[in-house]
Amino acid sequence: MSTNTQPAEYLAFTLGQEEYGIDIQKVSEIRSYETPTRIANAPDFVKGVTNLRGLIVPIVDMRIRFNLGEPEYGPFTVVIILNIGNRVVGMVVDAVSDVTILEPEQIKPAPEMGGSLNTEYITGLGTLEERMLILVDIDRLMSSSEMGLIEKMAA
Repeated sequence: MSTNTQPAEYLAFTLGQEEYGIDIQKVSEIRSYETPTRIANAPDFVKGVTNLRGLIVPIVDMRIRFNLGEPEYGPFTVVIILNIGNRVVGMVVDAVSDVTILEPEQIKPAPEMGGSLNTEYITGLGTLEERMLILVDIDRLMSSSEMGLIEKMAA
């Protein structure tokens, strides 16, 4: 659990029925979804790459990555462009809700689920009145070994 005493801002987004949050400082922009160019032999969650002002950016579909069923691309589907380390990655989500400020006491540790849900990428649960945000350590997720392809593709 972090010992941070400062409130932190999270970009809230939805995947299926769940609401997630990532550190707003990792987000460079939010774009509408456009079908990316497919890359041969990429894992299924890497939808392909897109050209972002001359930069080739891998696009990861988080619904596929988290095994949340078949993704549907609708009018609210967006790509969140992230700065992870010295790389730029696009993340497809169902919709973006808002930017939420969470005080440290509003962030509860992630429960140990075991099995299906990998909690190593979850930093905690943000609680706001009726809402609960699953806070994702996006740096850790995007630089994990199974995402290592992004490193190779971006090279």
